[in-house]
Amino acid sequence: MTGLQEQLHGLWLPLVTPFRDGALDERSLQRLTRHYAGQGIDGLILGATSGEGMTLREAELERLVAIVRDEMAAGRRTVPICLGLSGADTARLQERLDETADWPIDGYLIASPYYVRPSQRGLLAHFETLADHAAWPLALYNIPYRTSVNITNQTMLRLAEHRNIVGLKDCGASREQSIALLRDRPKQFRVLTGEDANYFEALTDGADGGIVLSAHVETATFAAVHDELKRGHHDAALARWHEVAELTRLLFTEPSPAPAKYWLWRCGLIDSPEVRLPMVEVSSELAATIDREIERRTKVAA
Repeated sequence: MTGLQEQLHGLWLPLVTPFRDGALDERSLQRLTRHYAGQGIDGLILGATSGEGMTLREAELERLVAIVRDEMAAGRRTVPICLGLSGADTARLQERLDETADWPIDGYLIASPYYVRPSQRGLLAHFETLADHAAWPLALYNIPYRTSVNITNQTMLRLAEHRNIVGLKDCGASREQSIALLRDRPKQFRVLTGEDANYFEALTDGADGGIVLSAHVETATFAAVHDELKRGHHDAALARWHEVAELTRLLFTEPSPAPAKYWLWRCGLIDSPEVRLPMVEVSSELAATIDREIERRTKVAA
């Protein structure tokens, strides 16, 4: 197995990118990295959807990776990093792979081409071309409701045979499709759910872990759900899941990552809840709801 293949399991966090006054907030990014490195996560995704990667300039993305890697190196614990990339132009994505080939990362998370709706043959050729070209292993990202194209299991199983394609973030079309993929996949091909609300369900179906935006909050509890199930403690895992299941709805009440950023700002982990257009900050109504939930959880913890 490749290094990333061995590490692609458990709880991965698609880290938000903190901004302040229109710029990358480096101080908040350092604080976030220190905090989550000590919270039992198994890996980080940088610059993907939750990290507002499509709004980041090349220099900002490179700086983001460098700060996170340096901060972890200065701490007591290092976790693997995948860089999120997306696009509808295969040739341009090849250029991005070249531009990032010497960055201190462990792999890529690459979504299906959006908007153009390629055929399954097109998807196969697209991902195989990128995998042949990449200096680091690839995890694929199937999310039809954002890209308007579903990677079928037939196509995914062919891609899973590629030596440089090691796993999948699964936000697929149906639970039935996901279960069939888990049943038929090659032994070393990793599948992590990307649907926060289905985290417990996917783990019980056999997924290797999850890439979970909601785990910015109550991180240790999300990690415990996976760990308890891995030990065969279903009831204990379910009890821990009930502690956080509502968060997976609350933090997606309005477009993500604005709710998570507001929560992190209110808790002092980032210095601003700022997002970049076309995202906007949470409504006053949702802000009040989040404030009440923070207060409730603080009282319970006390």
